[in-house]
Amino acid sequence: MGDVLSQTEVESLLAAMDQNDSPTSSARSRPDYLSNVTVYDFKRPERVSKDQMRAFQALHEGFSREFGAALSGMLRAILEVKLISVDQLTYSEFVFSLENPTCFNLLWSDGLEGHFILDMSPSIVFPIVDRLLGGGKDATLDYPNRPLTEIELTLASRITNLSIKALNNAWENICDLRLRVQQVESNPQLVQIVPPNEVIVLVSFELMMGDMRGIMNLCIPYNCIEPLSSKLSSDSWSAYQKKAIDPEQKRQLEGNVRRAPVELVVHLAKTMLTTGDLAQLAVGDIILTEKETRQGAEILVEGRPYFQAFPGTLKGHKAVRVGASIQPVEALLAGATGGSAAAAAPAAKETKPTPAQPAGKPSKITK
Repeated sequence: MGDVLSQTEVESLLAAMDQNDSPTSSARSRPDYLSNVTVYDFKRPERVSKDQMRAFQALHEGFSREFGAALSGMLRAILEVKLISVDQLTYSEFVFSLENPTCFNLLWSDGLEGHFILDMSPSIVFPIVDRLLGGGKDATLDYPNRPLTEIELTLASRITNLSIKALNNAWENICDLRLRVQQVESNPQLVQIVPPNEVIVLVSFELMMGDMRGIMNLCIPYNCIEPLSSKLSSDSWSAYQKKAIDPEQKRQLEGNVRRAPVELVVHLAKTMLTTGDLAQLAVGDIILTEKETRQGAEILVEGRPYFQAFPGTLKGHKAVRVGASIQPVEALLAGATGGSAAAAAPAAKETKPTPAQPAGKPSKITK
């Protein structure tokens, strides 16, 4: 048995340790060139920058909204998909963190020529399958600890197809993924798509349907998205969000706008009457206005003056002949978006088209 130290010897040892660990002594012993050195763990390299991580977060927030809406429509029930985290870790850490058995989907991207992994927890897959098979609101929180059967895998593939469609739409401005299911496994340790120490980006979502909750993980190997690193930087993120105009969509939009109905009204004239005069009106009375006949009427499109018009008849029907434009289309659009339409009346007075009938008398409305 060793010697027992006295209290004085113990205090001396503690005092010596405090002197060796003091900041001043460590600062004296450390060279100046080591003051800016930071610790780096080669087992877990930080290959994805913070800007790229923020880009992944914004990218998959849009995916979660679209996927949640599509899944809710398929199930005829409210199902919320929430993005909870975007992390980078090694592939081995990701695989050993998953449940076994689980719904492990190996996806192949034709656009990136690499693999993605979509893992869905059994705690949410079984309730969704139960809902697809006619289950009601009284679903149990317990789920079997076994792999999915062939019928259940077929039903779960409908969820996977919706997620693939939403992922393709979310990534379409960066890359045409063209994802497809290559393999479905229940044991995640049987699938090895990259070396165990390879860095992957793990995007985790929480699926909530009533009291049911489960995790869905999207694993993206870094070597698969490394060619797209420049598109995921903060400098090009705003430019990436600006989608190019599709000629086919532009043609369809123009066609739909041309077929859109608008209200067209011919405005003859206006005047002011007292209530007493209005009450005494009878058939054959004449109402005088300050507008001359040569000025014509106004054609209003959606309540805004567009053309001058001159009333008449055509083949026994009442008609108007379109005259000169009162103001340019650009001015009308500016007025529709908040500009003032007060210049319409002066413009109408300055325009003098060829009269359709002799002028000289004020216009009158005969009733």
